[in-house]
Formats: sequence, C-alpha cells, structure tokens
Amino acid sequence: MTDDSTTLLLGGRIHSPSNPDATAMAVKDGTIVWIGQDGPGRALHPDARVEDLDGAFVAPGFVDAHVHATATGLHLAGVDLGGITDAAGLLAAIRAAARPGEVLIAHGWDETTWTADRLPSRAEIDEAAAGVPVYLSRVDVHSALVSTALVELAPAARDAAGWSPDGPLTRDAHHHVRAAVRAALTREQRRRAQEAFLRLAAARGIVSVHECAGPDISGEDDLADLLALAAEPGHPEVIGYWGELDAVDTARRLGARGLAGDLFADGALGSHTAALHEPYLDEPGSTGARYLDADTIAGHLIACTEAGLQAGFHVIGDAAVAEVVRGFQLAEKTVGQRALAGGRHRLEHLEMIDAEQAKALAGWGVTGSMQPQFDALWGGPAGMYAQRLGPERTAAMNPFAMLAAEGVLLAFGSDCPVTPLQPWDSVRAAVHHRTPGSGLSARAAFTAHTRGGHRAAGVNDGLTGSLVPGAPAHYAVWDAADLVVAAPDSRVQRWSTDPRSRVPALPPLDPDAPLPTCLRTVRGGEVLYDAFTSAA
Repeated sequence: MTDDSTTLLLGGRIHSPSNPDATAMAVKDGTIVWIGQDGPGRALHPDARVEDLDGAFVAPGFVDAHVHATATGLHLAGVDLGGITDAAGLLAAIRAAARPGEVLIAHGWDETTWTADRLPSRAEIDEAAAGVPVYLSRVDVHSALVSTALVELAPAARDAAGWSPDGPLTRDAHHHVRAAVRAALTREQRRRAQEAFLRLAAARGIVSVHECAGPDISGEDDLADLLALAAEPGHPEVIGYWGELDAVDTARRLGARGLAGDLFADGALGSHTAALHEPYLDEPGSTGARYLDADTIAGHLIACTEAGLQAGFHVIGDAAVAEVVRGFQLAEKTVGQRALAGGRHRLEHLEMIDAEQAKALAGWGVTGSMQPQFDALWGGPAGMYAQRLGPERTAAMNPFAMLAAEGVLLAFGSDCPVTPLQPWDSVRAAVHHRTPGSGLSARAAFTAHTRGGHRAAGVNDGLTGSLVPGAPAHYAVWDAADLVVAAPDSRVQRWSTDPRSRVPALPPLDPDAPLPTCLRTVRGGEVLYDAFTSAA
C-alpha cells in the first residue's frame, strides 16, 4: 500500500492546542489525517511527499465574515483617499485622477481625521472634475461626495431621502448614485476587480469570505458573477448573502446562504445615520436613521426560518439594536425559540449593545459578525466615535468580551473596503481593545476569525476551522521566524501569548510587534497562494 497521495509538512509550528509539541502535519485528499512530531510523521507516512516548513507557523486559514469584493477590487485599482487631510487635498486628488469618458471612483475620505473638517462644495468638485462623473465614498461607504455629472446619471437622487444639493449624499440618494456607478462598469471591469480581491484574500491567508451583497450594494449580476468566479479552481470560498426583504426566491436563485448581511436596520455612525436613542453629540438635531421596524424585522426572521435560510441585518446604533431585539422577540412568538435558534441568524457590526440584549441574542443562537478594526480606527477618547457620541457611549462600543461572556458566537471580518483586508491586524485589535476590559484573549480573537467564521455560515461540525485529524485542510503557512521570544529555559524559541499553555499557540500580538507574513494559503488541500512559487 502506498502513501504517495499524502503530503507531509515537517519542521513547522503547528497551531494545535491539543498537541502543543506538534511540528508536522499530514494531509491526504484535502483532509488532515495526522498531526504530531517529525520523526513519527516520517515513520507513519514513509511514501508521502515531504515539504520542509523550516520553522514556519501553520494555522487554520482565516475567514473574513463581511466583505464587499467588487468594491474592494475597484478600490485596489482606484484612488485611495485615506491619506487626504483636507478639502484641498481631496480636490487635488480629483484633478490628478479624473479621465474624460470614465467614471472616477475613489474611496476612503474621513473628515474626522482632517486638519480642517470643511468638505469641498459640489461646485469645487465639478471644477476639479472638469465634467467627469465623480463618486467619492466616505470611509464607511454610507455617504459619498459626488459631482453634478454623476447626479445627472442618477436624477432620482434629487428627490430621494438623503439628498443634499451641496454636501454628501446619504440614504436613498446615495443608493441611487451608487447604482449609477455600478451601471457604468463593464462586466470585464467587474471581473478584474473581483479577481484582484480574491487574489489579495488568498495572499492574506484567507480561505473563505462572506460576501454581503444586495440590491443597494452590488446587484444580482455582481453576486452571481462573483460566486461563479470563486467556484473556479484556485480561489478562496465565497459564501453569498443577499440583503433584501421578501426575496426567498431570489436567494435560492442566486445560491445565497441567506437573506442577511447588509440588510440595513440603520446606517453608520460616521455618516450620522446609525439609529440612536439619544442625539449625536456633534449633530444635536439628529438621532440617525432607522430603516426597519420590529414588525418588519420579525416578518423577515419568520420567512427565513421557515424557508431554511439564514436571516440577518446590518445594525449599529443602540436604537436599531433595540428594534432588532424586539423583532426577534416577536418572531419567537410565531416560530418558537428552538426553530429561531436553529436558523443560525446573524447580525452585522452590532456595535452598541448591552448585556441584557446580548444574553437574549445568545438564546436565539445569533452570531455577531463584527469588525475589530472599527475600534482600532475610531475608538478611544479622541476617535470618531467620541466625536459623534461622547466618551461615555464610546466606552461601551464593540464589547467583544461581554458578548462572548453572554454566549454570543463571534465571527470577525473587515467590511472591506471600509477597513483593510488584514486579518492579523483584526485579531490584534480585538485583543487590544481601546476600552479596557472589552478585548478578548488572543486565542478567542483568533478563533473568532477562523472557526467562528465557518460557524457563522452554518458549518458547525466541530472540525472545520481547526487543525485536527478529520478536518478539511484549510490552513495558511506563515513566516514568523522573527516573531518568537525566548522560553524560560532559553534552549528553544517559543511564543508566549497564553501562560496556561505549555507551548503557546499564537505569535506575539503586542501593539508594536511585527505580524506574520503569509507564505502559502491552502483550502481543502488546494494551494490558493504560494509565495515560494511567486518568488521562483
């Protein structure tokens, strides 16, 4: 009997908490079949194809539980406004990038970080654009600065909620101009953007992403094309979600896992559209925008539960969270607690929630799909949250530890292009929360960005997302040679993130520590990214 279909990885640091001394892993037919040490590995698999890891770190592949693939791909090829510091810089970027006959798509401005927060007028944008349609999305992608030429491609925006004759467009007006931008893209442009996104995800050690699509986000053709592309060899898995009410047939036709993701219960804090109980500190006349009421939320939960689809909502502000919780309470009266929990429904962002609400959501089996880099970018006493909400409300934002303690399953992601596709940065942000006591252990944060993502998509076999025999071979190999610290006996190099573990499972995640670099990404035994081949 030969063993030549088995690959034996030797000489690495294997993320295997149940076998902390493991330095070798055997994979056959896309499945992990053995984990242990090098010597026994060679003896048990003498005919295997051997790969020398030379001390590299092997861990489960990441799952990004909230992405927008096409928008991220376009951003990669477009103009990055993240480094802009004032209106003059924004206008200069428009002048440099505008091309006749093309829609200018740029992303990432954030006036809360500018030296002066005055936004350019539409007349100034028109002058800089010289007649080119311009779409400049704010960092949260819930509002955009636009040129008059783009408005002319979406005339319905002028009569829609969120219209401004001179400032950023929000709400329905924003959806109209974003639809016009989508319509201006060719199918080839969209494919290039999606391919760029999938390549980047694989290069970051990501084996699966959850695409949060919908009629106001990307469109049916976009999601269908993305799912078809991801089905081709060599790409990370894409789990599709479609954010629309009364759309069970649409979800089934598209092959979506559920009617969830960015089905908006409210907007975003940066754009003053997240729904709040109390007014915004810097806009006292506004409490944001609530798009769905409890009865509508309950109806959606009931329809999805009965159809065997995951339901879910984008929900950020405390008033929106309260409305969603009330919707779950109403739905339970119709379908019962057990059926509702069996639906494995999910909530995106979930930034302003209290312990009583978290306990109720845990009882309904709800996943909190959250983005730790939100806190890293906007939390703290001087961040955007504090500008919008003040210090007291800011300190209660993104309470990862409380949610975990109450039993809410956490799944981490980026919401890219809102934050970068950098999963190790997200793990570190979850550990080093800007509010003391709200962060997670390194192990819990890493689990939320790996196994938690699989579970959020309904995969709860106890194996997927772990490196154990019988699990799918979804893993990444990391160059972490410079990230080790000396063990107490000084004879070997070991990591030390968890003092209870004999051989800690993860590299250092200190705020200033370098993070691992991906060398290879593998899903089901198929190599998606290989820095060794790229460098050859």
